[in-house]
Amino acid sequence: MTDQRTIEDRLREQYFQLLPHIRRVTAHLEAEVKYGVLPILRNLNRYERLVVTSRIKECESALGALRRRQEGATFDRDRPAMYTLTDLKDLAGVRVLGFPMRRVTEADQELRRRFESWQADPIPGFAGDDEPRAFKYVGYCKEASTEVRGEIQIVSMLIGLFWEVEHSAIYKPAPELKGAVRDLGMQQRAKEVYNALRIFEEEFGRVISRVAPSG
Repeated sequence: MTDQRTIEDRLREQYFQLLPHIRRVTAHLEAEVKYGVLPILRNLNRYERLVVTSRIKECESALGALRRRQEGATFDRDRPAMYTLTDLKDLAGVRVLGFPMRRVTEADQELRRRFESWQADPIPGFAGDDEPRAFKYVGYCKEASTEVRGEIQIVSMLIGLFWEVEHSAIYKPAPELKGAVRDLGMQQRAKEVYNALRIFEEEFGRVISRVAPSG
């Protein structure tokens, strides 16, 4: 009997089969990352922050992410077997938010050593010579599952909090907003926000290095 399910329905079924693995990887990865940055947390100054958060990619978000990776952002209905959610790198994710930037750098150095076998996949800056907007690592938590990969992001807290607005408003907007927020003017304003946040952090770092001891 021919399977009449759509590609989306097949992928939804796969998602819920993978969900226990995703949950185990998320919990394991969050615990390991928190343990890895514990020495930094113990030495934070009052004005500094280091926060570890985790998230599980929701079903429809996973389908949308896989669809966007295809040519023309559509699935080939004649080749349903070629699509699998295990191609996604971020079904289970942990994010480390740090302020000021030196704490981001310290967290990156510590976690890079702890996850040395993971693939580095930084989020680039806007220009070729810009610093990455975030450090990112992808790999398997084999103690938790070998079915899905986990992702660690290490990012400035200022940028991470801006993402909470930018991603829903610009990167993944509601359908009625897509045309409005993807014009060149809006993209330029987003770049200006990133640049302003970076300049603020750099200036703050210079001031602190003059008036406060290192933590």
